[in-house]
Amino acid sequence: MARLVALDDLPRLRAEASAAGKSLALANGIFDLFHVGHLRYLQGARAEADLLLVAVNSDASTRACKGPGRPVIPEDERAEIVAGLACVDYVVVFPSRDVVPIIRALRPDVHVKGTDYTPETIPEAAEVKAYGGRVAVAGDPKDHSTTELLGKLEAARRPGG
Repeated sequence: MARLVALDDLPRLRAEASAAGKSLALANGIFDLFHVGHLRYLQGARAEADLLLVAVNSDASTRACKGPGRPVIPEDERAEIVAGLACVDYVVVFPSRDVVPIIRALRPDVHVKGTDYTPETIPEAAEVKAYGGRVAVAGDPKDHSTTELLGKLEAARRPGG
């Protein structure tokens, strides 16, 4: 069963995975208005390792990345949804704009991003490769977008929509 963990738990999770001979993957995102693209990304990330930790952006870091009005769903609810997925072992909410502090604390065997990236464009690739980790891309083509979904919902609310 997936578990919500604190930032301080990450070094312990790394040590436990290593002691058990298990590989650990890290995926991250906002996961606002969870959709099938999110699910496929996380299922693909889980296929990269024995265990999957998902770092969910806090409400403040989501606003910093996406602007005012986001997230639609509060961080505790987004984390609970992600933690309820069979493919997810651990979830942590993180306050920074990027996931580098999580990478430094967890040292995942593989850092997995969605298909809006390539292995060459993953911003944290150098951080991961510096300690011998690898990066990967998982999920279906970027055919699903929370921002696009929000736009459709807004259009449907307009008169004549």
